[in-house]
Formats: sequence, structure tokens, C-alpha cells
Amino acid sequence: MNYTGPKVKLSRKLGIPLTLKARKYMQKRPYPPGQHGRNRRFSKLSDYGKQLLEKQRLRYQYNISDRQLRRYFEKASRMEGNTADNLIQLLERRLDAFVFHAGLARSIWAARQYVTHGHILVNGKKINIPSYQLNVNDEVQVKEKSRKLPCFQEAIRVASPPPYIELSKAELKARFLYIPPREEIPVICEVPQVIEFYAR
Repeated sequence: MNYTGPKVKLSRKLGIPLTLKARKYMQKRPYPPGQHGRNRRFSKLSDYGKQLLEKQRLRYQYNISDRQLRRYFEKASRMEGNTADNLIQLLERRLDAFVFHAGLARSIWAARQYVTHGHILVNGKKINIPSYQLNVNDEVQVKEKSRKLPCFQEAIRVASPPPYIELSKAELKARFLYIPPREEIPVICEVPQVIEFYAR
């Protein structure tokens, strides 16, 4: 599911900036939208409310549906190790998430669009599936005909990828170096709360 509604309003509702524009607006209005937004505080939420909020934060940062997130949870719970870490690592291996965090796109929505429109190559082959799962040492790059487009030039100019992504700004190419630990993944979410939400 690709959310197409107002991103700033959604960001203020969730309490996290989902886009650069939302970050700017939230500095002026760091409270939820609506007539009573100033008086609402996330700390007043019930346990269920907190779990629901974290689940919504996670799914909108990756721009996926509830059904997709539940499937990722089910897959993560069958894997060895910590379910919360498994879940966030599975999400981070999505092609659209990698394109965004590598700095080849300025938002997760833009990253999804670039993938579906065929601008992105994985190991030299065009992949137009945003949920495509990357493996360690996979190379992701913008295809040569698209590299001079303003959207990619603007994105790469301010790109600052996390440690598990090796970026070549000149070639608009990024390599997935390793499966990252939770603390290196630039996502604002208490993932254990999401696990508790689905484990109820």
C-alpha cells in the first residue's frame, strides 16, 4: 500500500517527521494536528494505544500496509534470534527502504516510485518490485539514463547513508555491506512494542 494522503498531517499525528517538509513544519508545531492537538500527549496513551502508535510509526516509515507488516512479523517470529531485530532487519532489506536510506531518494514514497518506474538496478538487472529482498553484497544503482534527472541529483547531494551502506555518489551506486544491528537502522520506533501488539 502506498499512502497518498497529506504527509505533514500524518507526521504530526505520529509524532515523527516522515519527510523533509514535515520536519520543517514539526519544528514550528511539535504537537498532533486538530483543534485539540496542543492538549494531546502521547504519554497519556494506554498500553494498547502505545503499541498501536509504534506499529503505525513503523509501517508508515516503510510505507507498507498492515497486512504486509503482519506477514513480516510472522516471518520474523519463525526465524532464529530476537523477533524484534529480525523484523526490522527484514524491513530494512526491502529495495525501496534501501534506496531511501542509501540517499538515492529523499523519501520512502519517492524511493517506491523510482523502483516501480524502473529507474533502479540490482546487480545490473532492473527490479521494479519495492518489496524485493536484498542480500549482503548486493549492488543497487540508478540506471545510466536516469542519473542526470534532477530528483536523483538533489537526493545524492545531501545523502548520508548509515554504516551498513557503502555509497558511491559519482556513480549513484550503493552496496549492502552487512545485515545491520538495530541501533544502526535510522528508524524511529520501539520495535518490541510492535511485537507485543502482534503477539496479543
